[in-house]
Amino acid sequence: MKNQTNDPNSAQPPGGRGSAGVVVVALIGDDGGPTRPEQNPRVVKSDAEWLAQLGEEAFRITRRAGTERPFCGLLLDNKEQGVYFCVCCSLPLFASNAKFQSGTGWPSFFQPFARENVAELEDRSHGMIRTEIECARCSGHLGHVFEDGPPPTGLRYCLNSEALTFVNDVEIARRRLRGAVGEQIVEPTGGRVLERATFGAGCFWGVQSEFDALPGVVRSWVGFMGGKTEDPTYREVCSEETGHAEVVHLEYDPAQVRYEALLELFWAAHDPTQVDRQGPDVGSQYRTVIFTHSAEQLRLAEVSRTRLAASGAHRRPIATVIEEAGKFYPAEEYHQKYLAKRGMNTCRLR
Repeated sequence: MKNQTNDPNSAQPPGGRGSAGVVVVALIGDDGGPTRPEQNPRVVKSDAEWLAQLGEEAFRITRRAGTERPFCGLLLDNKEQGVYFCVCCSLPLFASNAKFQSGTGWPSFFQPFARENVAELEDRSHGMIRTEIECARCSGHLGHVFEDGPPPTGLRYCLNSEALTFVNDVEIARRRLRGAVGEQIVEPTGGRVLERATFGAGCFWGVQSEFDALPGVVRSWVGFMGGKTEDPTYREVCSEETGHAEVVHLEYDPAQVRYEALLELFWAAHDPTQVDRQGPDVGSQYRTVIFTHSAEQLRLAEVSRTRLAASGAHRRPIATVIEEAGKFYPAEEYHQKYLAKRGMNTCRLR
C-alpha cells in the first residue's frame, strides 16, 4: 500500500517516495508534441487533499496503488485522438497514437508521451515481481509496464482509466490558441481540474445530448448507478431487479461551468415531479436522482431542490432524490452518444 499515514492532513511526498522539490518532465509544445525536458515543481499533497480532489475510487487507485476491474474503465474503448493526462496533477502521460487494443481489459500503450513523465519502480506485491509505473511529477500510481507489447517498443503500458484524464486534439488546439502554447493544456491541481457530476433524469439518450451542448462539459457517458448489481447490462437494468437508475456521468471544467449551472439544466431537462417515470418511459430506472460526488455538491443540490420546490414552478411535489455517488457502470457502446450518432439533437417530449 502506498502513501499511508495516520494523519490524513499531513503533507508528504506522494507515494512516500522522493522528496518535495522539482522534477524534470516534458509538457506539450506548440507542435502538439513534448517540449524539451525542463524542471517542474513536484506536486505534493496530503491524503485529505488528494481524497477531496479525486474522490474515493481515483484516490484508491492513484494514491493506494489500487486496480480497477478489467473491461470496466471508461477510457478502455476511447478511440478519439488526443492526449491522456494524469488525473492527479495533469501531466501529459500518453498520446492516442500509441494506444492499442491489448485484449487485457485495461487501456494499453506502447510508449509514453515523454519518457521523463513516467517513472518505473519494482513491485513485489502479490507474490510477483513486476514493474510499476507512476506519474513522475506527483507519484500517482498508473499501472504496470510489461514486455509483451507491439512494435516498435515491444512494451505494454497497462493503465487504469481512473488514473487518467483525456483531452482530444480539437480541445488541445482550442486551448493552445487561447495562449497555452508551451504550457500545460490541462492545468495542475491548484489551477483548473476536471470535476464529475452524475444525474438521472429519465432516458439517458436525451439527457446526454442536453449536457453535451453545455460549454464546459468536457466528456459524458451514459450508464447506471445506484443499484446492487455489479456491471449490469441494459436489459438487466430494464428488468428493475438491479436497483440501478439510468444516468449521465459527466466530467466538466469548473472554470467554464459551475455545478449550479449543471443543476439548472438537470431541472429543465425533465419533469422532477414524476415518480419512477419520464413521459412514456416507466420504471424505477427512470427515476429522478442527483448523485453527488462531494459534500459541496450535496449542499448545492439540496439548496437547489429546496429553491425549486418553493418557487411554485411545479404544481406537484418535487420527487427528485439526492444520494451519494456510488460505482458508475457505463452502458453498452451503442447507447453512448446515441442521438448524435443518428444526427438527432433531442428526444425530449416536454
